Amino acid sequence: MSTDEDRSRLGIEAAGPRSIAAQRIGNAYTGDVLPAEALHTPSKVAAAPGTSNLPPIALCLGREEELGWLRRILASRHEGAITQSGTVHGLGGIGKTTLALHYAHRYRSDYTLVWWINAASPDEIETSFTSLAHALVPDWSATAEREAQVAWAMQWLAWHPGWLLVYDNVENPDDLTPYTGALHLATSRRTTGWPDSAPTLTLGNLDPDDATTLLCRLVFKETNPTPRQQAEARSLAAELGYFPLAIKQAGAYLAQNRGISLDSYRRRLDTKLAKTAHGTDTERTLARIWNVTLQTLEKVDPLAVEVLYTAAWLTPDEIPHSLLTPPGTNPDDIAEAVGTLAAYSMVTDTDSTLSVHRLVQTVLRTPQTADGTQSPRHVEGRDRAEQAVLHSLTPPPGQDSPSEDQWDTLTPTSSPLPPPDRLDTTMPPSPTRTKSLAVGSTSKATQSGPSPCTRPPSPSTNRSWATPTPAPC
Repeated sequence: MSTDEDRSRLGIEAAGPRSIAAQRIGNAYTGDVLPAEALHTPSKVAAAPGTSNLPPIALCLGREEELGWLRRILASRHEGAITQSGTVHGLGGIGKTTLALHYAHRYRSDYTLVWWINAASPDEIETSFTSLAHALVPDWSATAEREAQVAWAMQWLAWHPGWLLVYDNVENPDDLTPYTGALHLATSRRTTGWPDSAPTLTLGNLDPDDATTLLCRLVFKETNPTPRQQAEARSLAAELGYFPLAIKQAGAYLAQNRGISLDSYRRRLDTKLAKTAHGTDTERTLARIWNVTLQTLEKVDPLAVEVLYTAAWLTPDEIPHSLLTPPGTNPDDIAEAVGTLAAYSMVTDTDSTLSVHRLVQTVLRTPQTADGTQSPRHVEGRDRAEQAVLHSLTPPPGQDSPSEDQWDTLTPTSSPLPPPDRLDTTMPPSPTRTKSLAVGSTSKATQSGPSPCTRPPSPSTNRSWATPTPAPC
């Protein structure tokens, strides 16, 4: 049977300029993407042993179980995506990049090539692929167009197996769609949007012992800490929620400022989280990293940001959705807002409750303006939290306000919300009446922000429990 007869029998037909047809096609590039002299180059170019662009390895303690998971998945040639979890899913700073980098360095010799791809945007992904082309064919890449370099790199990967690509800090999983044939491992704060076939790893906080050891190594270097210093390190690590970036940030700061003890840092934690040691990237502080996420959320779902600032003043674990739903608000709107927060790894959602990492709460409650005053978001969030708690609690028989035990079930002991005996609860909650929230001058609330003796109406009155009115000082 002739070739034409074979094509006819199989229903294979190519029509139009530059079209191609075959029973099976691996990779095909048509048009003028590559110059003629470079069409066959990718198959003939070999990477030198140990070729990589890996950043220097960071100090990583523990995580052996997670490294083992990655090894099993990647050794089976599956695609993998590291998301984050723990108390809160996917927080920036949980250690995704450090884990991926540690894996890449540990098993570097097992791959023909290891390439680190900055994947925060489509443009950065393309730039990483052009740098791959430049590393392998520098003379040609020096004059080739950007699109041609990306196409060359993709074609090289198709010809040469055994490589490892790490897509770091993926902002949108859809950005990887053009590179699915060259996807190996990805890190991201996003917990949704990944292919169903891609295994995902939820990355938790550090083990308490590993967190304490890491903090001691950062602060005391090669010197053995005293028993008291070890105890202070354990207490500080616990206060930091065993959160990797917070541990490293505190360790670098204390190593530089030897006159400040671990216990002093812990007692003034709210003022220390925004400070870094000299030579440390100030954009890598917790406040800066999470602020990037908040800016994105503000554009995607402003209600989600409002819910998060309200939750910042409540107990961090198992906050009922109903507590965050003001009267007259559609519960589905709140559920969608919580879902958005979970998708961006700012909370953990369990359908009816949510949890927020304690450090997220601390950062959201800490003044971040240039003059040290609280932003409206801080104050409005506290107002909504106070009103939510009062609206949800029924005073015990014979009392005018909720008991402190009731209050403590919804607010953390470290929360600056005033106790119930500091609140004016003489007026029952009503859609047509207002509630005054008087806070004594000695309450914790007055220590963290402007005096709430007179509070302006919140601009979010359409979702508020009541409109605050001047309260007697």
